[in-house]
Amino acid sequence: MRASRFFISTLKEAPSDAEIVSHQLMMRAGMIKRLGSGIYTYMPMGLRVIRKVEAIVREEMNKAAAIELLMPLVQPAELWQETGRWDKMGPELLRLKDRHGREFAFQPTSEEVITDVVRTEIKSYRQLPLNFYHIQTKFRDERRPRFGLMRGREFTMKDAYSFDRDLAGMQASYKVMFDAYTAIFTRFGLKFRAVAADNGAIGGSGSHEFHVIASTGEDAIVYCPSSDYAANMEAAEALPLAAARAAATAALSKTATPDATKCEQVADLLKLPLSQTVKTIALTVETENDGKVSKQYFMLLLRGDHELNEVKVGKVAGLANHRFSTEAEILEVYGCVPGYLGPIGTKAPVTVVADRTVANMADFVCGANEAGFHFTGANWGRDAAEPSVVADLRNVVEGDASPDGKGVLAIERGIEVGHVFQLGTAYSEAMKATFLDENGKPAPLQMGCYGIGITRILGAAIEQNFDDKGIIWPTSLAPFELVLCPMGMDRSEMVKEATEQLYAQAREAGIDVILDDRGLRPGGMFADWELIGVPHRVVIGERGLKEGNLEYQGRRDSEATAVPLADIVSFIKGKIAQ
Repeated sequence: MRASRFFISTLKEAPSDAEIVSHQLMMRAGMIKRLGSGIYTYMPMGLRVIRKVEAIVREEMNKAAAIELLMPLVQPAELWQETGRWDKMGPELLRLKDRHGREFAFQPTSEEVITDVVRTEIKSYRQLPLNFYHIQTKFRDERRPRFGLMRGREFTMKDAYSFDRDLAGMQASYKVMFDAYTAIFTRFGLKFRAVAADNGAIGGSGSHEFHVIASTGEDAIVYCPSSDYAANMEAAEALPLAAARAAATAALSKTATPDATKCEQVADLLKLPLSQTVKTIALTVETENDGKVSKQYFMLLLRGDHELNEVKVGKVAGLANHRFSTEAEILEVYGCVPGYLGPIGTKAPVTVVADRTVANMADFVCGANEAGFHFTGANWGRDAAEPSVVADLRNVVEGDASPDGKGVLAIERGIEVGHVFQLGTAYSEAMKATFLDENGKPAPLQMGCYGIGITRILGAAIEQNFDDKGIIWPTSLAPFELVLCPMGMDRSEMVKEATEQLYAQAREAGIDVILDDRGLRPGGMFADWELIGVPHRVVIGERGLKEGNLEYQGRRDSEATAVPLADIVSFIKGKIAQ
């Protein structure tokens, strides 16, 4: 490729709406162009990177015996209604009608469609296992699209769906896909972690997320440096910080705490450590029977210095459909305003759910259910009834014991770019997707689901690989592997001849090379390619040629290296292979 025949459009400054590094650099490097909120045109330079990502994904999926097809962007509402997700998805699902008034969804994912395909095609256990995948545009109507391709509304994903006869088969297919994903992200040349995760709205029994490690990542990844334990924050298990409850040593005392509605304020006022306080979170669960709505009230107790994990709360029996209690409900149940709630002397019956750490606390501080007062020296059994439920409710913190007993936990930031799910029969049962087993009896198909954010990879890779000059692409993802930068090619026959010869040799050697024949000054030429992030650069100049050398510089190198002209192609191939 010659630069004069390609489209290169770089900017010195990023647009004001580009918030994070990857968004800024992709805009400046001319890789994407904003069309609307969360919607981008992939410009030629960016599209080359996308095609590199797709090629690696496709090769590894095919190697794992997955079969490619292509499902439609627009899907009938009836399929989504079968699984209940037409209503459950809410406003993120873009809904539209055709000229006949029939409702459709613009796909954010394709579980319903692939299940419909398979239920009409698969009849016997002899046709299993099976794994279909496609690479397709998706649309999710994000409330706040931001960060360029990291959280856009329109994006490209690879999603795959496995179908098996039983649980063991599904788990085997899941392992094949997990290994394929590991191979994919390794080939991308990115630092990543696979972590245990919550299935969330997609449903199913187990899952792992693949995160690209980056200090700017939105997600917290929990791992044990001395073992294989890794999970995202929502799924990371928090063990109790005390193995057993200590004996009470303090008397219960009702203490004035005016205007201290937060644990931090209470701890400061009483000159006590925040870890001795207990905070109360009031929840309500509404149930409707025969048109009548009944309410059940729950009191969640968390140590004052810990954060609530709402995903974990939703898994506590009875709390799947919880909401935070209103101030009116709090006044009715606890007899006081928020900020002074506690497990001693509530006005109405509540179900007390204590975090594991709180259940083992003694002599703690909690609200007295009276405005302006807290109890100190509170103890379970003596002052407050034992909790109705003890559960893991909190986010882990750095230094917590690892659940596998092999060390302590560390936390780093990551960007989710892939997710694998064990769906089980959640969709096949809802859509009556069955097969005939060995005994001729119908059984629901066991499903797995596997997604990679193709366009999101670009943003994640940049967030992990950049400097003050621009992007630093891993060679496997770069729009071009090598750029040739001739000095005065239009003025020097020697430079022109050497450049054309090297360009031909590089192409013949299978190197993805671009020749910058635009006639720019060296400073502007180098700045463009450093911004774009091409990982390997060769400068061809008269002075070097007279000495029999060319000047090589890797994108991460602080200075150039002189390489003999005769050795340059093999030298570059060696660098690319590293």
